[in-house]
Amino acid sequence: MSVQGRIGRAGGGKVKRELSVQAALDWAFRVEQAQLELPPPTDVTDEGFGFGLEYVLLQQAALGCKVDGGQHKMGSYTHADAEVIAATVAGMPSNLGGIRMAICVVELARAGMTPDWMPGAVPRCVPVETKQNQYGERAATIVVGTERVKTRGKWRTVELLACPVTWRPHPEQIAYARRGYDEWWQALDWVRDGLIAGRMLREVEVTTAMPKERPWFSTQPRAINR
Repeated sequence: MSVQGRIGRAGGGKVKRELSVQAALDWAFRVEQAQLELPPPTDVTDEGFGFGLEYVLLQQAALGCKVDGGQHKMGSYTHADAEVIAATVAGMPSNLGGIRMAICVVELARAGMTPDWMPGAVPRCVPVETKQNQYGERAATIVVGTERVKTRGKWRTVELLACPVTWRPHPEQIAYARRGYDEWWQALDWVRDGLIAGRMLREVEVTTAMPKERPWFSTQPRAINR
């Protein structure tokens, strides 16, 4: 998504760049390289010594985010509006995923991506395993029992074969991906409302525009049974 927003004029003739919340996040974290500050652990009091090295390393490993102590990048300037955006994201409430969702929002913004909600995914009933022979690819079968049958006057024991099947992609896999997108969308909605209500941005104006909410409903495919 382009971060070149529409230019508008605020009161007093001051020019502001209008950006959707997704474009503003992209600009703050990918262009301005703003850093996300992690809140202190709940068991650390004001009289304590703050983060221990072990805690910082664990957070970096578990969350995949570089912990910033509040300083600007070495030899570079981070725009004040980008820092306001980063601070807003860092305050993500626990009912929306808290710091883990904040990390997700930041990493997607840095990559210029949206969550993969598996567009066009259609569950298909397919064999669990296939085998190749001289006639081509065939579904693998398993023996599920035996049966006595009479052929040409003689009783014979024959194997009962079945073909195990599964769904690919599995409906739960698709549902999981789309829950992730929906949670990300709710997080962006919260960030957008906070930035608009806070009125702390000086040169950027966040618009009400949002990514599509549950885009899979617009073209919902049917399951195919083969």
